[in-house]
Amino acid sequence: MSISVPLDRYDPSPAELEVIDAAEDVLVGECMRRQGLSWKRLPRAAAKDAEPRNRRRYGVVEPQIARIYGYHLPPDRPTVARREAAEEKRRKGLDGMEKKAAYGSEGRPPGKTSGGCLKKAEETLLEEVPDADFGLLNDTIGATYEQSMKDRVLVRVFRAWSACMRQAGYRYAHPLEPLAEERRLNGDQVSEGEIRQARADVRCKKSTDLVPVWNAAENRIQRAATEKNSAAFAELLRAQRAWMAAAHRVLDKG
Repeated sequence: MSISVPLDRYDPSPAELEVIDAAEDVLVGECMRRQGLSWKRLPRAAAKDAEPRNRRRYGVVEPQIARIYGYHLPPDRPTVARREAAEEKRRKGLDGMEKKAAYGSEGRPPGKTSGGCLKKAEETLLEEVPDADFGLLNDTIGATYEQSMKDRVLVRVFRAWSACMRQAGYRYAHPLEPLAEERRLNGDQVSEGEIRQARADVRCKKSTDLVPVWNAAENRIQRAATEKNSAAFAELLRAQRAWMAAAHRVLDKG
């Protein structure tokens, strides 16, 4: 199931983030070699293997995923898994000097690093990216999502979903509540009970039209938000496109 919202066009998708990460990987390698250090380039992940955007935006919504994995996320697709394994192997193989050169004084990448060749790579990709209010984007994503859940029509749908779940033997007021049960979701084991509940959840979402109603509310609210700040969002779109173009230029050369 493909789910999209207007603000997606200003925010990199998982497939686009893979392109950015791959470009940074090339730049880190160049930086490391200038210091006489090795850096094994990671294999690329295929765009088709990227995590679908907005997969859990409205909770579990895919019947085939619920049937096999319940509320757990499915495993990474092949090329993504290969890249993750190669990155882990590379990280473990770096000595102290290589770690500091790559990641800065802390010698490790905490998501995004504070120094080293990786920081330089991030900055290089952003050199020709015009200034934009990325804080506005993040704030608007959060605010419009919260606002959508107060939509009167959607609130009625939430009640209908809750009643449907209660008939199936589960008591929840909100469709995101099952995903918040970390106790059940810890670990890799998926129980039969979890699968039964997830399948009931998906059926109740379908019978109440929860996903299209919620998506319509978000689309309306997000369009209004972008129109209200049209100049700022135009800058964000230019920045997003420039960032991706910079990444592709690096990969085309590398």
